Order: sequence, then structure tokens, then C-alpha cells
Amino acid sequence: MAADRNDLGQPIGEPVRGWATCPLPPRSPMVGRTCRVEILDPLRHGSSLWEANQLDSAHHNMTYLSADPFPDAAAYCVWLERMSRTEDPLFCTVIDANTSRAVGVASYLRIVPEHGVIEIGHINFSPLLQRTTAATEALFLMMCRAFDELGYRRLEWKCDSLNGPSRAAALRLGFRFEGIFRQAIVYKGRNRDTAWFSIIDAEWPAIRGAFERWLAPANFDAAGVQREALASMISRAVSTSS
Repeated sequence: MAADRNDLGQPIGEPVRGWATCPLPPRSPMVGRTCRVEILDPLRHGSSLWEANQLDSAHHNMTYLSADPFPDAAAYCVWLERMSRTEDPLFCTVIDANTSRAVGVASYLRIVPEHGVIEIGHINFSPLLQRTTAATEALFLMMCRAFDELGYRRLEWKCDSLNGPSRAAALRLGFRFEGIFRQAIVYKGRNRDTAWFSIIDAEWPAIRGAFERWLAPANFDAAGVQREALASMISRAVSTSS
């Protein structure tokens, strides 16, 4: 009988041979060419993060995050301290390699080692990090850890369905749109329909190769402007590997 049917003739999923529970993400740093991603340390990172976030004076970044804008640095550091004590989400800080300053945060969350599923979220990149090579490389480093180092099968990205920049970022990074979970949560007293995106392990090698080509110094001119967009590299790589 075909492997995709049981002895009752019912269709079933293909076997996952040799599967073992994935490790939890370690607390060691992830080092790239333009940035370093470290586990959040409020004492070391708090003041730099606060100063970087103050450049977003209108609080655009906070609209779709679960937290409200913080009234002062002390309140922000209290929140950082609370977040630093959790294992899920596991908050990370992005350190700019040129300045050695903390300029943004992101986390691993909804970590399900027994199924090999992990999510990247709670992303708050300050204006110093937004639209930079370091911003892309930071997420790439987190993706590499999930797939290459820890062996996860599925990496997720979720956001408010109305968050256009986050949805565009997911697609640019190679995530595939899966659909909308209607009325998924209530946050800040309002409804959130959640857009779901994912990359699975079979897709990752082609996507990783595109990232590596995009991040290569040869892909940038003397002014640091990309010669070819990441999205086009990923699209070509995925279509070639299909």
C-alpha cells in the first residue's frame, strides 16, 4: 500500500524519518558582518535602545506592538527587565557592528521543540536600524540559527493583517503567505486579524543562498546601495529549486 495511506485506506501525512525534538534556542550571540545579535540584557542595552527609539518621536513603531509607548526611560527599562526574564518569548538585541550600540530588538517565540516550529516576532527596529543591511542580516542570523543550528522544520512570521510594512517584510525575506486568522486576538482594546507567513526547511537552502548572495560585499556599490534586491534574488532561487 502507498506510504501516504494507512491500512484503512485513509490518506495520512508522509513520515518524518529520524525525527527528534529540537533544542531550545541557546543564549550565545549570533555574529554577522554588519551586526551582532545578543540575548537582551537590560543593563547593557537599555540606555542605547531607549535613545535609538526616541528617534521615532511619533511612535510609529509601537502601533502594532503589544506594548504602548513608554513615558520615560525608567518605564522602558522596567519592561525590558521583565522581557529579559522570559524564555518564550526569548528577546534578542541587535548590535550595530560599526557603533557597538544596541539599535533594535526581536525575539523567538511560540517555540514548540517537539514539532520543530518556531516564530520570529516582537520586532522593534529603531530608525537607526530600519532599512539597513544590518536589519536584514540580523533576521538572517536568527533564521540560520533556527534552521541550520537547531534543526527546526518550520519558521513562522505573524502580524496584524493591517500592518502593511510587516507583511511586505515577510514576503521580502522569503516567507510564504498562508492566510488570515480572523479575530485572532484583542490587543490595546481593538481587534486583530492575524496574517500568517512561514518558511519550511525544504525551502530554506534556496532562500539561505539568496541571502548570502545579497549580503556579500560585491552586491553593494561604494555608497552601500544594493545592486540587486533581496526579493528578486529569493524569487529566482526558489523558482530554480522548485
